[in-house]
Amino acid sequence: MAIHLHKNDLPDNISFGKSVAVDTETQGLSLVRDKLCLVQLSAGDGDAHIVQMDRNAYDCPNLKALMSDPDVEKIFHYARFDIGMLKRDLGVEVTPVYCTKIASALVRTYTDGHGLKNLCKELLNVDLSKQQQSSDWASESLSQAQLSYAASDVLYLHQLQRILTARLMREDRLDMAKACFEFLRTRADLDMAGWAEVDIFSHSFR
Repeated sequence: MAIHLHKNDLPDNISFGKSVAVDTETQGLSLVRDKLCLVQLSAGDGDAHIVQMDRNAYDCPNLKALMSDPDVEKIFHYARFDIGMLKRDLGVEVTPVYCTKIASALVRTYTDGHGLKNLCKELLNVDLSKQQQSSDWASESLSQAQLSYAASDVLYLHQLQRILTARLMREDRLDMAKACFEFLRTRADLDMAGWAEVDIFSHSFR
């Protein structure tokens, strides 16, 4: 495994093929208060590329072009938060999207454990460390432990996608999953507009 750290943007002419695993690290979990600090990417080849953002400018044309490229599928775990953050700070509509958390919820109905750590342990027999989950991602100098943690969030998403897609097909829920993935941009817009904690589809919301 190699971890490539890039300042402010991806290098020119880098290619991730037809699908790229993506994750973000932020100062916190508020789409109102907290800023985007890192964007991690992997082509599923065992390498990770980490872009350390300029939080004053977000001048990253290569990364923005990749995130909005309709010919490259973006694989996330809990895409709802990431695509909202990328839209807010980079000004891009991330498309098309695959979310392993949604896929898991649709086929692993025998459990409530749909976190990335749960998926990697059960489906890949990989035990992810979450020691750096609460970390200062806005730091100018990132530790090796931080970089390794950030990379681990994208290194396994392609493998998880293949397994979960096979199960979605087995259960005849692939079309349902795709519809959920397409709705994610609207769900993220609702979050940013103030409906993050409100289920507007609920009968009690009237």
